[in-house]
Amino acid sequence: AEHLPVGMDTLAVERALYEYEKIAEIVILPSFYWGASSRAVAPCEGRGSIPVNSQALVPIAREIFRGLLDVGFRNIHTIIHHQSEDFNAGMPTDLAFRLASRQVIMEFLEEKRGDGWWGDPSSASYYEDHDNLDANPFIWIQNHALMDAEVLAKYPFDHAGEGETSLMMSLCPDTVNMDEFDKSAWYAETALKASKETGDNGVKMILDHFRRILK
Repeated sequence: AEHLPVGMDTLAVERALYEYEKIAEIVILPSFYWGASSRAVAPCEGRGSIPVNSQALVPIAREIFRGLLDVGFRNIHTIIHHQSEDFNAGMPTDLAFRLASRQVIMEFLEEKRGDGWWGDPSSASYYEDHDNLDANPFIWIQNHALMDAEVLAKYPFDHAGEGETSLMMSLCPDTVNMDEFDKSAWYAETALKASKETGDNGVKMILDHFRRILK
């Protein structure tokens, strides 16, 4: 929607992580701006969206993940906001990154540990210690929505409506221009109820979510 900035979904994640970085020891990698945005909301011509086929995202994500594993990272997290309201089922962008992460981890383990690595007695604690990075290498790379179910139960999720507009008012207020609000956009009509207070509350819940997942 025209009242919010280009790249709003990425900005929301970036700025929330910057806030979390103030209270936690994390490494924030450069944002990946390209995604399978689709043409579902509006035509791309003259609008700003640049949809990338999700199949093209998989090899890029694979290379990034493999590089991080080779460097030695074993606690990697991606966070996405775009189309993440039904994250358990997934949408093209997050599914591309999820597939890439699983493929790369499996290939990395087979290369480093050989065939039968999981059946080896050294993996015996896999189930009982499933949340441990040493016991379960499949959590070396995890993919998350910016807002999990706990946040979504309390905060409005939308496309350029009250929820997203409030987030921008809180995280980067200089990017919001309500003079450009399009009253004909049904999906954004609740934006008129947006406020910095609502956004601040949303950011607080997101930071609590980060505390749960970024360990």
